[in-house]
Amino acid sequence: MIGGGRPELLHGLPPILDRTVRTLILGSFPSPASLAAGHYYAHRQNQFWRLLGALLDEPLAELDHEGKQWTLLRHRIGVWDVYRQCLRQGALDAAIESAVMNDFSRLRDETPLLERVCFNGQTAGRLAGWFAGKGYATCILPSSSPAYTLAFDHKLAAWRAAGLG
Repeated sequence: MIGGGRPELLHGLPPILDRTVRTLILGSFPSPASLAAGHYYAHRQNQFWRLLGALLDEPLAELDHEGKQWTLLRHRIGVWDVYRQCLRQGALDAAIESAVMNDFSRLRDETPLLERVCFNGQTAGRLAGWFAGKGYATCILPSSSPAYTLAFDHKLAAWRAAGLG
């Protein structure tokens, strides 16, 4: 926190993308654990890597960050966040303030095969209409966050129903 008890301005992480990506999964903004580690979904209780690992039949949760990136891209899946910066105390999406959206204007040029954008949770899903208006198929997934207490099997079923994996 900076002077006066105000939350510090936080900056997000670079995307995991290449020209072969067909599906992009967007979160809201990295957790403090992810920002500290410098990679997505680093909090050990977040179920993101377990969910995708089960869907792709890959040991994602056991891989290092580089291995996770390479495996996702091999499956033509990208990861990014809706916001590039924000003010936030703690890890909850509800605490996000003064958020600035990532610049998605070059997404079509940088990922020409992108067909679908999935949102990891309701906060990120607020942008579903914007992406649908750009011609992408969209779906809002149950959040992989430990704060969203839906049982893992139910999350997995919803992610599978969305066509991931």
